[in-house]
Amino acid sequence: MAGTRYRRGMGYAADMAVYARLMAEDNREELQKMQEVLLRALREDVTPRQRQVLFLYYEQGLTMREIGALLGIDRTTVSRTMKRGEQRLRRCLRYGSAGVPPIPEPPAHRAGGSVRKEKSRPVD
Repeated sequence: MAGTRYRRGMGYAADMAVYARLMAEDNREELQKMQEVLLRALREDVTPRQRQVLFLYYEQGLTMREIGALLGIDRTTVSRTMKRGEQRLRRCLRYGSAGVPPIPEPPAHRAGGSVRKEKSRPVD
């Protein structure tokens, strides 16, 4: 069997073309839903600064250095802002139309300062 090779002939290419066409029809609804979720996330879940930076980078084709000069911020700030915006968009796509899951609230603190764990006392 060492000399046996898998060959892709014309029949294979025709089958793959049919398969790709059929799969494209199946994916149309999924792609439409993903596009709607992405647009909603851009409107609702990404901060205005993140939206602005992402637009300048992806839509206008500016470099991070050019965006920084345009907005009056450092290039590393542009990079960090883009990364956080992309993470939010990925999270929204992962969770679908439900958007970003709610952030749990931190535990309530006592009025006297930090929360202390009470020591257990021996029973007499």
